[in-house]
Amino acid sequence: MTQSAMDDIPSDSADQRFERVVEYAPNAMILISASGLMEMVNAQTEIIFGYARSELLGQPIEMLVPERFRKGHPGLRGSFSQNPNPRPMGPGRDLFALRKDGSEFPVEIGLNPISSGDRHQILAAISDISERKHREQQIARSLREKETLLSEVHHRVKNNLQIVHSLLDMQTASVEDRQARDALIDSCNRVRSMAQIHQSLYQSEDIAKVNFANFCEGLISSLFAAYNVDIERIKVVTDLAEVELAIDQAVPCGLIANELISNALKHAFPNGHGGEVRVSTRMTDNNSVELRVSDTGRGMPEDFKMSGNNGLGLQLIELLVDQIGGSLIIDTSEDTSFIIKFTLGN
Repeated sequence: MTQSAMDDIPSDSADQRFERVVEYAPNAMILISASGLMEMVNAQTEIIFGYARSELLGQPIEMLVPERFRKGHPGLRGSFSQNPNPRPMGPGRDLFALRKDGSEFPVEIGLNPISSGDRHQILAAISDISERKHREQQIARSLREKETLLSEVHHRVKNNLQIVHSLLDMQTASVEDRQARDALIDSCNRVRSMAQIHQSLYQSEDIAKVNFANFCEGLISSLFAAYNVDIERIKVVTDLAEVELAIDQAVPCGLIANELISNALKHAFPNGHGGEVRVSTRMTDNNSVELRVSDTGRGMPEDFKMSGNNGLGLQLIELLVDQIGGSLIIDTSEDTSFIIKFTLGN
């Protein structure tokens, strides 16, 4: 464009373009003076707030602020004027505006400083977010309902497993054969272990995660009671880091811990010998878990092979470790240690 053509443009053309942009903006746009008076509003402002333009111009912006927030509003406006940078108003807070009919509605407000010489103004872009808030509330309500339902499912599963445990326990009392009775006791402990997982989920604030450290503490107490262990003869040492497991890993891990601790209590200290059972959990990196169960007992047989024809407990451990995509290491260099490593969510 030539200089002569530029000279032909009216001096107020920039102001006119600005006014058109503001007028047809999809949000309510209000130009506010340094003293807090509304100097320009657009059509969307009239629609959202229910006022005619003539009722707003020259009036303090506080007339659009709910009564309970008006007292502090001039101070907020003053703090913005001291540091006039484009930014949202009240980040992290719920903001509300007031319609002409006295109804309040949630809003998001963006503030932009506008300066021309010594004249300072604020352009506020206001969005009515009532519909979005309504959808968020519906989603939150639906989520709470699903959490309540899931919590109830865990509670009922736990109750059903406890019934199965009670039935097995009653059957145990009537079985005279020692081997059959021991098998029933082991089954009782496995069912109780699964019930404890669901009880932990039912009681947890996060019903999708199990605090495995708390579970292990409860499991150890239950097993010591089930096998009537003399705590002066066999001591338990725990080092349980905070590890949270989803249910698809918590149940197999709970059963693994049950088998390893049960095996140590049943077989590691024959003929009244004493010692320690150590149980530890830890995160080896950001996403990997290590479960270790060891004992200071008599150790494994010399011809022991994990892949050999071992009892149900050890076969179950192999299957469960494979189920969670983990690895099993048996270390007999000092104490007898079973070390299970796996990745969270694997």
